[in-house]
Formats: sequence, C-alpha cells, structure tokens
Amino acid sequence: MALDGKLLALARKQLDDIRHHNEDLQSARRREVYARIPRVRQIDGALQGQMRRLAQVTMAGGKTLADDLAALEAENRALQDERRARLAGAGFDPDYTGEVYDCPDCRDTGYVNGKLCHCLRRLYNAQVTKHLSKLLRGDEQFSGFDLSFYPDIPDRNGDNPRECMSIIRDFCEAYARGFDGQGPNLIFSGGPGLGKTFLSACIAKVVSENGWSVAYDSASACLGAFEKERFSRDGDEKAAAGATVRQYLSCDLMILDDLGTEMNTSAAQSALYTLINHRLTAGKQTIISTNLSEPELEQQYSPQIASRLLGEYQWLHFLGSDIRRR
Repeated sequence: MALDGKLLALARKQLDDIRHHNEDLQSARRREVYARIPRVRQIDGALQGQMRRLAQVTMAGGKTLADDLAALEAENRALQDERRARLAGAGFDPDYTGEVYDCPDCRDTGYVNGKLCHCLRRLYNAQVTKHLSKLLRGDEQFSGFDLSFYPDIPDRNGDNPRECMSIIRDFCEAYARGFDGQGPNLIFSGGPGLGKTFLSACIAKVVSENGWSVAYDSASACLGAFEKERFSRDGDEKAAAGATVRQYLSCDLMILDDLGTEMNTSAAQSALYTLINHRLTAGKQTIISTNLSEPELEQQYSPQIASRLLGEYQWLHFLGSDIRRR
C-alpha cells in the first residue's frame, strides 16, 4: 500500500534535520583541526587544486597523459599521507574531518538506488505510530507491571492469577521484543482493570521503538474513522478519515483497545469485519483487548467476525480482580 504523503514529508524533514546536523558537525571539526594544525588547511587546498588539474590534464590528453596522471597520483598520495600523519600527531583520528552520516547505506539521503532506505522507513513508521497511537503515553514499561496486585492463591477454577499473569507478562514482552511482522494475532480477554491496556501499551512502545509502525487506538475511535470515511459529507473530514483507515489497514501492528465498548451498529460491524479480514489476508499482526468472553463475543458480533476472532487469534485470559479498585 502507498505511503501517506504528509507523514512521509514529516519523515523526510526529520532526515533533513539529521543531515544538516551532521554537516554542521563536520564543519565544526574542520574548523577545530584548521585552528590547531594550519598545515592541514593548506593540504586540503592543495588536494582541491589537484582535482582541477586532473580535469585539465585529462581533457588536454597528449603523449604525456600517462606520465602526468602518474605524477598527480604520487603527489596525491604524498599529501594524503602527510595529512594523516599530522592529524595523528595531534591526537585526531585520520577520518575526524570526513563526512558524517547517521546511515552509511544512503548517506542520510533516504534512498538507495531509487528505493526507500531503511532509515527513512523507520522515521516514517515513527510518524505513523505518533499519528495513530494517541493513547500511547510513552512511559509504559514491562517492568512496571506489578504482579503483587494479583492474588497468589488459586481461584475457583484452580488457576493461580499471579502465576498466570506472570506467564502472560513474559509472553507479551517476548512478543514485543521479538516482533518481526510474522507472529500470531492476540486477544487479551478478561474483566476491567486487569492490565490488558497497560500490557498493550508496553507492546506498542517496544515494537515502535524497534522501527515498526504501530496503530494503538480504542475500538470506538478506530471504527469511527471507517464510518467517517464512508458517510461524512465534509470533504476534508472524509479525506482525513480515509488516510487514517488506510494506515489502520497497512501498519505493521494494529492494537485495538476495548473491543465491545463501541456502538453496536451495522456500520461498526462492517468496519470491524473489514479491518480484521483485510489484516488477516495481508498477514498483518493485530492485538485486540476486550472485556468480552468467547460466548459473549459470539453473541455480540456476526458469525463472520466471531469465526475469525475465535479461529485466527491466540487468546490470553487475564485473571484477578480490578486493580484500579485495589
């Protein structure tokens, strides 16, 4: 799917800022070296003059061309050797005044052989995440998931909530740190206040920091964008919603929070089916959190939606009692 032009422009602006910063750093290093070793400035001037002489000799040709080129090459080697020796003698690395790049593959241009470089793609993905993950505060940490809030005694089904939640936390952290775009789709289910949203945010943070594009939004906001794209009579609102929907469909990881709290309309059901089915078909990973159980989900949604959520997603059941109340 095509990239969003506005977000790509923001990513390019970031890369331009990086390139200008590196150019300023190189200029500062040159000034530093020239101030301490004036001879290096003379050598650099001589090397630039050699480039002009090389062009002149090559264009002139003649019987002495080979000898002239050999003399220039020998002179160039001598100047380069002297330059390196003077830098080393003053305690500088030989490449200290060379060009500075954050990305050696594209030299901070954003493109390699006409194709988007991984560095620009990473900046673009960060813009997508910033645009689509307004619920993400940015300070979520797996280490902040406090297991002491979960009972350390078996519940009526014989399950120990603290042990179960320890397993789920470790699974989610491994999922996030090992995210490669090919893992399972997940559903976090359980009552309110059990940490579903917090762990979702932790996953979103780690995955986005590793350079992937993440959409992290509530079910009502996400499905609302689909409805605006379809029904809005405001041209600007319709276009903005359409761009957001395309990003929901194409981002590397979609996290849909609080499924089941949205308005249960035919339009919302249609939007949810489109989102789920499109991402499954495209092989894009999705995480859904919900307070609904499997039977409740089957009752609330169409058979087509329920079939995909029950058959194509790995369910993680959160146990315990409402942490917010405790």
